Amino acid sequence: MKTNLKKLRKDRRLTQIMLQMQTGIEQALISKYENGTRIPPTETLLILADYYEVSIDYILCRTDNPKINK
Repeated sequence: MKTNLKKLRKDRRLTQIMLQMQTGIEQALISKYENGTRIPPTETLLILADYYEVSIDYILCRTDNPKINK
């Protein structure tokens, strides 16, 4: 999970602070999620998936396909 979260943020050329400003998720938590020291709760996964327009499965590294299957 940590690699996809960091990749998504870097691909958009965002800092953790910029992501915090866009999503309301604290920078310290973003850092912990990206480093793998903490797992985001479902609510946070939904926020991140909606923000990045990817599936939660992609964030959790359950698939290599970032597209949302609707």
